[in-house]
Amino acid sequence: MLNWLDLVNFAIGVAGLTLSALGLILSLLIRNVEQWIKRFLVVFFAFLMGDVAGDLITTLSLSLLGGVQGNGAFLTQLGIFLESLFPSLLMPMLALFLLHCSNEKWEGSVLMYVAGALWSVYFILLVVTQFTTAIYYITSANIYHRGPWYPVLLVPPVLLMGTNLVAMYRRKDKLSVPQMKALRTILIVPLAAMLIQMRLYGIRFVVFGTTIAGFILFIYILTEQAERSLHQQIDIKVLQMRPHFIYNIMTSIYYLCSLDASKAQNAIDNFTTYLRKNFNAIVHHGLIPFNEELEHTRAYLAVEKARFEDLLYVEYDTPHTAFRLPPLTLQPIVENAVKHGVDPELSPLYVLIRTSRTEDGSRVSVEDTGPGFDPRDNHENEEAHIGLDNVRTRLKIMCGGTLDISPREGGGTVVTLWIPASVPPPEVCAC
Repeated sequence: MLNWLDLVNFAIGVAGLTLSALGLILSLLIRNVEQWIKRFLVVFFAFLMGDVAGDLITTLSLSLLGGVQGNGAFLTQLGIFLESLFPSLLMPMLALFLLHCSNEKWEGSVLMYVAGALWSVYFILLVVTQFTTAIYYITSANIYHRGPWYPVLLVPPVLLMGTNLVAMYRRKDKLSVPQMKALRTILIVPLAAMLIQMRLYGIRFVVFGTTIAGFILFIYILTEQAERSLHQQIDIKVLQMRPHFIYNIMTSIYYLCSLDASKAQNAIDNFTTYLRKNFNAIVHHGLIPFNEELEHTRAYLAVEKARFEDLLYVEYDTPHTAFRLPPLTLQPIVENAVKHGVDPELSPLYVLIRTSRTEDGSRVSVEDTGPGFDPRDNHENEEAHIGLDNVRTRLKIMCGGTLDISPREGGGTVVTLWIPASVPPPEVCAC
């Protein structure tokens, strides 16, 4: 007969089966998602369904057939085996997911060797358990008992979760914000549920925690995939270097070769750095140290300075650099200022780049003495605002940052970026 605890566990099982089935169906139907990620989600939710199905079998068998001689003991043993096996398979999968998000190969990975070894130990213990009473057993009357060595069975999965957590934080600079949140959720929540269930047997904390965490993982992965798709679309627009810009640079270098070979060499070096940073940004989907973005911006401005000489002046006031931001954030803003502010018929353009630490994050501002712009003025100014809106969107999605545009006192424009303090700073070498 079902008591209140059985009803709670049955409700958890039905809800978990519904959520995991929904996740599996959505994973099969979603489009515009990386194929590897789609396959990962399909297998992940299939394993999760196996876990919840095993738990339901156990709950119903113990509740309805507990204390009854017959086939109930076999059903209970089968259910416990399934609910023990399938969640353990999720841990090596998460190690694979972590390596994939970090752009690392799984072949020869120490993480995969450790994950494989720990899971193998767990699987052997689980199989041996079916033939002994040391860890857990089911009596012929279909009553479940934990053996004296029950905690031993939980050591390998706990170590596997801990290994994944350590591996995740060691690779945090390679992961986007949604990826970090997804991995933290799917690793920490089931681990906490497992530790609780070790002490308080009764309510299926592990099934409940794993199911909820799995669906949250699904949402974060879709968010990350949407951000990546948007990132790539924006990159295509941002990285479409203007043909006349490249032509003008090459022409300037050509004349510098005969006038000043040293300046020509510097211009080529800066232009090469600029191109390299642009191309690197195509394949980098996480946050980067501000110093890298500043180097990209310096290279771009040095190239423009070689072209415009006394028409362009740049000043840097960047004492605070210990923060990260999306690639192609500062450089497009500065390029926009130069594109719309340098004019032989106007006064020289002054650009000032500042950084500062605030109580709640980091601030970057780009001030220019150009004519300013309004999207209502003409098509070029509208394109400028679209470009800044793209940067604003990536800031919001990738790190929760903001971008504000305001007129500068005395003429010109001020573009201000804010990156929250919750974004992990770049690692500092102690050598």
